[in-house]
Amino acid sequence: MTKHPEDFDMIEREAALIAKQLDIPACPAILARFNEEFHASQPDLRRLAALIGTDIGLAGTVIKTVNSPFYGLAKKATGIDQALSILGLRASANLISGLLLRRVFPASSGAAMERFWDNSMRIAELATAIAIRLKQVSKDEAHTYVLFRDCGMLVMLRKFPQYADVMAQVTRISGTQFTRVEDTRFNFNHARVACALARSWSLSESLCGAIFYHHEFSMMADNALGAEPPDRKLVAFGLLAEQIAALHADRGLCPDWIAAERFVLETLGIDANDIVELSEELLGATA
Repeated sequence: MTKHPEDFDMIEREAALIAKQLDIPACPAILARFNEEFHASQPDLRRLAALIGTDIGLAGTVIKTVNSPFYGLAKKATGIDQALSILGLRASANLISGLLLRRVFPASSGAAMERFWDNSMRIAELATAIAIRLKQVSKDEAHTYVLFRDCGMLVMLRKFPQYADVMAQVTRISGTQFTRVEDTRFNFNHARVACALARSWSLSESLCGAIFYHHEFSMMADNALGAEPPDRKLVAFGLLAEQIAALHADRGLCPDWIAAERFVLETLGIDANDIVELSEELLGATA
C-alpha cells in the first residue's frame, strides 16, 4: 500500500482506534512518568533516578546495560542516578523504552516471538556498531529504532494466531510485498502498528517517522515524503544492518537490498566496498 505524507499525520488520529482494535499495550506507567519529567522545562535527574529505582528489575538492567561493553566505560556506574547521568536523558529514555518493550513482549511467549527477538537484537547490535563507525546518528537512536521498527509484528502476532504463518515470509519477500500481504489479510500492517505504538510510548518524532516509512525508501530517495535527513539515515542504518546480518548468515541479499542499495549508499555516503569492509570487521566484533 503506497503511503503519502498525510498518512503519517493520520496516525495521531488513528492511534486510539488501532490501540483498541489490536490491543496495543499502553505506555507503561513508569515510562509515562519518566517521559513527563523528561519533557518538563527543567528535568530533575534525581527525580528520574528515584522513579526508575522504584522498579528494582528495571534499575538493575539499566545499570548492567550501561556497564556492558556496549558503552565501553572506563569507570563503571554504581547507581541508577550515575547511570542516567552517564547516558544523558534522551539516551536514557531510549534505553528504558527498549527494555520495557522486551518486557511487554517476552521472548518466552512462543517460538515466533523468540525468533523475532533473536533477529531484532542481532540487527540492533549491528546498527549500533555501524553507527559507532560511521558517526552519522547516535548509537542509542539506531539501536532503539531497530528494536521498535518491526514491533508491530509482535502486536499482530499476539492478536492474530495465524499471523505466525505470514511472519515466516518476512525473510523471503520484500517489505512492500510483506505489508501488502498484511493489509490484505488483516487490514493492518506492522509499520503502521509499530508507529502507533511508538507514538503512544512518546518516542521522538524522528524515530516514529522512520518506523512508519521504513519500507518506503524509494519515496524517500525521490524526496516524495519531504523527510528530514535524520529519518532517512535511520532507515538507511536499519537496511544496512539487515543486509550485513544476511551476509553474516550466508543468506546473500536480503529481500529489500536490490531496491534499497542506491538509497543506502547515497544517504550514508558510502560505497559497496565500504559495506564489504564493514561486514568483515563486524563479523568478528559482534560474534
